[in-house]
Amino acid sequence: KESTLRFGSRMSPVSHNPGDDGEVIDRALREAELAEAVGMDTLWLTEHYFSGECAYADPLVFAAAVAARTSTIRIGFAVIQMALHNPVRLATQTALIDNLSRGRLIVGTGRGTAFNHYEYAGFGTTMEEGVNRLAEAEELLIKAWTGRDLRFEGRYWQVSLPMVRPRPYQKPHPPIARACLSESSIAEMARAGRPILTGGVDDDVVGQRLRGYRDAMADAGFDEAAIDRACDQSWVSKNLCVADSYEEARETARDAYLRDMDLVRNARRLYNPPENGGHAPAAGESYEERFDSQFILGTPSQVADQIAALRDAGVRNLMLENSFGSMPFDQVRRTLTRFGEEVAPLFA
Repeated sequence: KESTLRFGSRMSPVSHNPGDDGEVIDRALREAELAEAVGMDTLWLTEHYFSGECAYADPLVFAAAVAARTSTIRIGFAVIQMALHNPVRLATQTALIDNLSRGRLIVGTGRGTAFNHYEYAGFGTTMEEGVNRLAEAEELLIKAWTGRDLRFEGRYWQVSLPMVRPRPYQKPHPPIARACLSESSIAEMARAGRPILTGGVDDDVVGQRLRGYRDAMADAGFDEAAIDRACDQSWVSKNLCVADSYEEARETARDAYLRDMDLVRNARRLYNPPENGGHAPAAGESYEERFDSQFILGTPSQVADQIAALRDAGVRNLMLENSFGSMPFDQVRRTLTRFGEEVAPLFA
């Protein structure tokens, strides 16, 4: 029997007009309920500010609403932009969400966006500060979740507190994973034995990253059981569109995706400081060229074949974004429903 897979829904609902934000947020809550109804394992929430790139902006507040409207689906962050948070306050907020959800929380961390300098500026910091502070922020977060009579003397934070309350529902604390896009960051997490969140690349590169992760863990002295546990908590992200034909799925997804990427690109052009005005996804690459590496597309059978290839490359957990700001909700419903009924059971 082939190995099973877990599936999650990633939600970063784009709102193209400030007047539509409330409607897009309401639709995102309906999508969260639908993701649970079709059997998704985890709902993954993103964090972006000021431009409409993520309509709900603050995933912590949104996660509390999701916790109140669902009962079984896990709630993950992909990711919390650690540069924008005080770690003690973040520990308190996430511990509360963990209690509200009865232990359904997964905390994905990262330095923050690699392109939206205006988000850092809006919170009075910089991308460079985010990179420098990440490790210390994670250390303080974990100590705040678990410690008593905490005295922390770091480079960036010096705090003293009796304990964070409420205490996390999960013991000793919610699972934590870090977003990794480079080989060096993946190797760093592997040496620490920590799960990763990765994506944004074609299937061959996904396989290379996961093999490199396992090899780096082995080189660091972890045994096979520990490597398996870490891989079992690591997730790969893709976008998804299911339709009656490959052509229909590709056209539907491409139009919505490129419209949303225009918003992202224009926000970077308009709001980034002049010295940080770059807005392409990578040097010499366009969003159009990037499209095929981002998506799983087609009929349920075609989608299943693409997912099987990812499974064979070492993927155990697949985070799927099913909706885009300009995609009709009926299409989102069709994708999620057909995926839950016709694709996911093939990997159970």
